[in-house]
Amino acid sequence: MGLGSRLVSGTRLLGGRALAPALGRAQRGLAARVVAKADAGAKGNGKSKGKKDEGGPYSATVKTPVTDFSMRANAVVREPEIQSYWAQRRVYENLAESNPGEPWTLHDGPPYANGDLHIGHALNKILKDVINRYQLLRGRRARFVPGWDTHGLPIELKVLQALPEAERRGLDTLGLRTKARAYALEQVDRQREQFKRYGVWGDWSTPYVTLDPAYEAAQLAVFGKMVLNGHIYRGRKPVHWSPSSRTALAEAELEYPEGHRSRSIYVALPLSEAAAGLPSEARAAVQGAALAIWTTTPWTVPANLAVAVNGNLEYAVVEFKGDKASGWAHRRLVVARELVEPLKAKFGLEGAEVLATFKGAALEGSTYTHPLYGRTSPVVIGGDYITTESGTGLVHTAPGHGQEDYQVGQRYGLPLLSPVDDAGCFTDEAGPAFAGLAVQSEGNAAVITELGGRGALLLEESYEHKYPYDWRTKKPTIFRATDQWFASVEGFRAAALEAIRAVSWVPSVGENRITSMTEGRSDWCISRQRKWGVPIPVFYDKESGAPLLTAETIDHVTSVVASHGSDAWWRMPIEALLPPSLAHLAPTLKKGEDTMDVWFDSGSSWAGVVQAGEAAGLRFPADLYLEGSDQHRGWFQSSLLTAVAATGRAPYRQVLTHGFVLDERGAKMSKSVGNVVDPRAVIEGGKDQKKDPPFGADVLRLWVSSVDYSNDVMIGPGILKQVAESYRKLRGTLRFLLGSLNDFDPAVNAVDFDRLPAVDRYMLGRHAEVMAEVTEAYETYQFRRVYQALLNHASTDLSAFYLDAAKDRLYIQGTDSASRRACQTVCAVVLQGLLSALAPITPHMAEDAWLNLPWPRPSDSVFQSGWSAPGTAAAGAAGAWREGYLRQLPEQERAAWAGVLAVRDAVNSALEKARAAKLIGPGLEAAISVHASDAAVSEALRALAASDNGADDPRYVFIVSEARVAESPEAASEAAGARAEAVATEAAGTVTVGVSRAAGAKCARCWNYSTAVGSADPGHPEVCERCGPILSSVGFKLPGAGAGAAAAAAKGAPVAAA
Repeated sequence: MGLGSRLVSGTRLLGGRALAPALGRAQRGLAARVVAKADAGAKGNGKSKGKKDEGGPYSATVKTPVTDFSMRANAVVREPEIQSYWAQRRVYENLAESNPGEPWTLHDGPPYANGDLHIGHALNKILKDVINRYQLLRGRRARFVPGWDTHGLPIELKVLQALPEAERRGLDTLGLRTKARAYALEQVDRQREQFKRYGVWGDWSTPYVTLDPAYEAAQLAVFGKMVLNGHIYRGRKPVHWSPSSRTALAEAELEYPEGHRSRSIYVALPLSEAAAGLPSEARAAVQGAALAIWTTTPWTVPANLAVAVNGNLEYAVVEFKGDKASGWAHRRLVVARELVEPLKAKFGLEGAEVLATFKGAALEGSTYTHPLYGRTSPVVIGGDYITTESGTGLVHTAPGHGQEDYQVGQRYGLPLLSPVDDAGCFTDEAGPAFAGLAVQSEGNAAVITELGGRGALLLEESYEHKYPYDWRTKKPTIFRATDQWFASVEGFRAAALEAIRAVSWVPSVGENRITSMTEGRSDWCISRQRKWGVPIPVFYDKESGAPLLTAETIDHVTSVVASHGSDAWWRMPIEALLPPSLAHLAPTLKKGEDTMDVWFDSGSSWAGVVQAGEAAGLRFPADLYLEGSDQHRGWFQSSLLTAVAATGRAPYRQVLTHGFVLDERGAKMSKSVGNVVDPRAVIEGGKDQKKDPPFGADVLRLWVSSVDYSNDVMIGPGILKQVAESYRKLRGTLRFLLGSLNDFDPAVNAVDFDRLPAVDRYMLGRHAEVMAEVTEAYETYQFRRVYQALLNHASTDLSAFYLDAAKDRLYIQGTDSASRRACQTVCAVVLQGLLSALAPITPHMAEDAWLNLPWPRPSDSVFQSGWSAPGTAAAGAAGAWREGYLRQLPEQERAAWAGVLAVRDAVNSALEKARAAKLIGPGLEAAISVHASDAAVSEALRALAASDNGADDPRYVFIVSEARVAESPEAASEAAGARAEAVATEAAGTVTVGVSRAAGAKCARCWNYSTAVGSADPGHPEVCERCGPILSSVGFKLPGAGAGAAAAAAKGAPVAAA
């Protein structure tokens, strides 16, 4: 039966089973096109394509590859169809629920539900999917619950910005929250479809979203445990504050853009009284002197309450001289001794006379007068943060506007002065000259002007440095003392550091990063002054302001939120939010208005998802967290802190990080620059598909596997083109293997390992080595090694060697010959190994190939067929037959074959030179004689030459018509009689190759040269001794009779490999 007939009768597009209807009309159309193409180009000749009579009269007897697995992926159509196939058969769900192994949990860090996905999202989710699919192939129950972060300011702002001014003014809290919820869920739906198009498997119909009542309740339960453990408190202290957002910010909500410049100033603060500890000569010198301080935030000078010095530094009283100091009220200044000359140069002065020196500790207890307000403040001892690297060595200290300032102020009992409101403007407390001015603009300018008018301004200069910006509004923040709720990191810091040491960090530098961040971080401000979030469930006494926050009140609010969602906090009256035993207090209480930091939201996901999902197949702590390297200060840390504070342990066993995505020149992507790579355009193609062709999801996934994601990675048109070419090589290898197996069924035709020719055992051994390397690479998340190993295996081991040499067996030998079936056995084992190895990275291509297996498929999906590598039992009957073939070669045999392949390279080099010299054309026109100086390799060549299995003879390995193994270099040269050369190799010693034209005539069927052409069968006078019996066995006769037909046959040619 010809190919066209077989396609029509069996809808063979999907491997001989009638599966096309289940995959939709488009796929049935594709099947019809394949059938039409087969009927038109290959009817009756056993090939899936070819021109009419291209191979001459013997072409019908040459078994070229037959498969419906197209070289063209047609990914835009085919990938969605395969995804539908998975969904209809619940492949992921069945594996996650029913795999025989243990649960394995990669917990998803929730992306923010706002806007379309970018290439960084693609890198992250594809990495996760590669890992999960591998775990499923290994038989583990790897259930993946994708999530979204759905509270917070960006969504709130999006909603407000979309409303007309009048509606915005009239919007109450519940109205805002209703709109924010709808917007967030709309974004979740939008992003979900984009993630699914990447081929990512997961519980997409039941993801976790932080606005879900059950999740919110779990978050409140975590908060409650932290309260009971003594880790939550309310206090007034300086925090990062965003005037543009009017809320406190966590460190993870800040960014530090390059190029920020501040108005920095040097200011003189006149000494009013010297400390008793100053030496007598210094006490005399400081009379009429001022303390010189430097600050990059002039607006904080009104809040100055101290000057801090380093007790161990040496300070000097200096008389500065020069015209540029004419406007100073004080020319005698106290500065660090080491900075006298640098400051003289900076101020542009001619002289600087040192009148006295002393240690900073001697200044403690001195007082000075504030130049703007006249109040007296002390000189205090600061810490190691006071250096001589910049400034004056004396630090302006405003406890209400700096973390170190606050700590020093607490030590000395200084008040918290912060005359700045929520909008970032001076309050009346700053005085009438400044009240109402925005501190970072006109307020700054006013302070500088006022200082200059009083002779206290020594110098102003622009200063470039890193400064914190609100990551959402992209505007600068301030440090400001406010009443906030805090998690006392100090209370569980030691436990957190111990938990970090118990986790495996990949790469290992991640442990150092999060350790240093945890060691140095201050208490965590968890309250936010916004409406769209989870409320901090606290009540305040209307008169005293005292908070009511107990286990009983938290438990009751938690149960209310679990039933009604967090909107209940704003919708329900206080008496309903209080437990029954406290409901009588409702008239005296008011509800708190703060919401929780969104990092507390996502940082509680271990409780709301993993711990809550243990009964449904998740494992706590999670086996793996995987996010970008910036999450050491973000989600990794917030998850660690909440879990340790609530449970005493880390929420993860292992943490893996990846870098950021840059363009192919290594530059940051920017819409304004025009170098942004949109993952949707990579998959579906851009507007100009000639310029931006559709590569499909598998090429995008292959790119992810090809890069060293532990660092920043690059992508662009050129890189994608290279990856697409690698994809084609891999697909071409799969296609050839499938086509070569079109008449093979391992259950019927497989040859036992011990009966295989040596070259076949070598290739199985090499394949086993590759699969062992791939397994180890997957286990250690080194997907670039997987990519490189598989591409090299396909290109070098298979295409360039084994499959090239195997074509003679596959095409020419009899259908059921032992040698051909042995080769097909190897092809089948290698094919299924490649499919399992490629499936996590290019799942659509692997599944497409699986659906085109030419024998009855043992499972619906390649992912149900199990992992194929030495020492890893394939799942069930799907892969049981190939277990005995996954054997690595003994070292001696591996070394011998390395030598044989080195000889083959030398032979190819010699043939190429002979071809250039016009001695031969194709390699089959050559007869060669070889000698290797390495004794073991020479012995291996002789053993191959002694075989008669139709596979091991060096003529097949080297793809020539005749090959002799010479006893000496001279014999190799003399036997050639025409051309010889010696090549030094590492694996085979010196290889001597003699090349001459092959004797005899060319076989019209196999193209080999033989002196026995025409002797095997009188009916086929132009074929060799191998082909004649094969033709007789199948009863093939030439169309016609006599010399004319024979002469016509001589012009024929077998069809080239697919």
